[in-house]
Amino acid sequence: MASGSGTRSMESRTGRTKQRYNSKGERLVAGVVPLTEDRMYVLLIQSTRRKGWVLPKGGWESDEECTEAAEREAWEEAGVSIQIDYDLGDIVDSRPPKKVSKDAPKSLYRFYEATVLREETEWPEKHKRERQWFTYSQAKEALAARPELTEALDLSTIHKI
Repeated sequence: MASGSGTRSMESRTGRTKQRYNSKGERLVAGVVPLTEDRMYVLLIQSTRRKGWVLPKGGWESDEECTEAAEREAWEEAGVSIQIDYDLGDIVDSRPPKKVSKDAPKSLYRFYEATVLREETEWPEKHKRERQWFTYSQAKEALAARPELTEALDLSTIHKI
């Protein structure tokens, strides 16, 4: 969403009725690698399902473009307004099936590198998630159990120090 485009709804989307899947049955997920303007830090959020940190991401829905889904997830989960800079491409969820819920199909992630323009004090999932800035090496360690997320981080232009 362009800056200055008005107020956002504070409601998070719920459910998967509009969820997109590809021909292989993979759930299509949009995500962002939200960076500071100087590319020194990445913003991670606490996972709601398990302990630890993740990148903002979520289902790409049938009534939006993938970039819109990525922007929406950044807002809902991290409370940030972003500018998408690069399409980092598709990343397949490589976790073994037992790590992914038996009911849920594998996911195909489309990540975007983005510059954080604004951090809001109130956002839809504030009560569920903390957010924190990490250096590359801190983020790499924090995301170590999630190869699809470390791959997105590695594809970004963050300063790798």
